[in-house]
Amino acid sequence: MTSTNWLSDEEMRLWRAFIAASSGMNTAIDASLKKSNAMNLDDYEVLVMLSESNGNRLRMSELSTHILHSRSRLTQRIDRLATRGLVSREKDESDARGTWAVLTPEGKRALEEAAPSHLEHVREFFFDHIDAEDIPAMTRSLEKVAHQLRT
Repeated sequence: MTSTNWLSDEEMRLWRAFIAASSGMNTAIDASLKKSNAMNLDDYEVLVMLSESNGNRLRMSELSTHILHSRSRLTQRIDRLATRGLVSREKDESDARGTWAVLTPEGKRALEEAAPSHLEHVREFFFDHIDAEDIPAMTRSLEKVAHQLRT
């Protein structure tokens, strides 16, 4: 039987700060997006991923990997976005099993309208509280964690 590798006091402090900051930030940004743009943070994240992809489209399986949602949860989200006209679904002509999520012109407009408010709150809740010289180290560390979660 192996022994438990307990967190040091400093590791526990970091872990608890990360949980509190990420949870609180997501809640605050989600609320601000809902209030100003009638869009939640999860919807915004999907629209951003599609807008940054080649042709404003991603296969559903790839989109699921990018945003760390289960395929069933992503399917429900895409269905709701499609009902609002913000995305569409297209069958993959080269693979009958695949489906593309595609950003519509209305989705692009909604994203462009929401982006300034979203960025204002990201700055207010996150970057305004971080020293510029800490950003590179934080970025490297969080990218490592995110990469590990995607593999």
